[in-house]
Amino acid sequence: MNSISIPKQEWDEKLIQSLSSHEIYAPLENDFSCDYVKLEADTVTEIVYNKPKPVTPLKKFFLPVKENVTSIAAPGNPVAIIGTPNCDVMALAFLDEIYLDQEYTDPAYRQRRENTTIISTDCLSIREHCHCTSYGIDPTGNDHSDISLAVIEDQVILTVHGPKGEAFIQSLGIIVTVEPEKGLMQSLGEMHSSVLEQLKEQNKGLPGYEETGKLISANGMESWKKYASTCVSCGACSAICPTCSCFLLIDKPGFEKVRQLDTCQYPGFERVAGGEDALNELPERFRNRYMCKYVWKPEKYQLKACTGCGRCIETCIGQINKNELILELSK
Repeated sequence: MNSISIPKQEWDEKLIQSLSSHEIYAPLENDFSCDYVKLEADTVTEIVYNKPKPVTPLKKFFLPVKENVTSIAAPGNPVAIIGTPNCDVMALAFLDEIYLDQEYTDPAYRQRRENTTIISTDCLSIREHCHCTSYGIDPTGNDHSDISLAVIEDQVILTVHGPKGEAFIQSLGIIVTVEPEKGLMQSLGEMHSSVLEQLKEQNKGLPGYEETGKLISANGMESWKKYASTCVSCGACSAICPTCSCFLLIDKPGFEKVRQLDTCQYPGFERVAGGEDALNELPERFRNRYMCKYVWKPEKYQLKACTGCGRCIETCIGQINKNELILELSK
């Protein structure tokens, strides 16, 4: 679909006007990080565009840490999430495969997805652990989002990818559409090429997704023991991963069933009523997560269970770098 261009000042004004009818979230910077915040009129101009990546993965909007699945609240105002990086957009597409399965659709997840417009942003810079392109994911433009966006030279370039994106643009009252100037698109294309080169250089030698799965399948326990030696089973890697979605279902009085997100890195994750636990040993739990990401899930789903965001590396208390592990296996 063709792109359109709108002055950033006008874009900001349209967003401020839409706050009365939409809940809009976007990444804002603070003293420590950059993360999603619900926008107010005075914070719209502070939205961070074209930078990877919010601390919190996109899944938090669709899979709350804890919820009663027997009582689904009616949807409120439509939601728009602006500034999502493409690694998160592709992670959400993967979760869609699980939770929007035709036979076993999750009604709470579906309701949130239908009520939310995803506006992705081109990454025009990289961070230390970004490696999306190693797994075939482009950091710029994404037709799995409803709208993709880039800001350059005080112009907002929008590309609409579907009916939900069209509806959001119309709700903003953007009627006159102007194609971006050729010079502007050329500059944007050069930035895209620069980002791709930076990612290629940064992740030189890192195997692709399928090759990684083969390496992990063939690996003995020694590497898992080595890298698990500093793991403290905190579960941060799984909790912050944009595709991890394991949960407990807790029965409570009054036919209340609470879904609570869980992680395979917690001790007791696979403990059964008789006391047996296939993942009792830490190296086994550690290996389980990699097997799930790169071997077992690809056997069932079309999209990738790791999108190269690098959050698991950044959040690890034990300073475990999964890319270093994979590079070691490839030697």
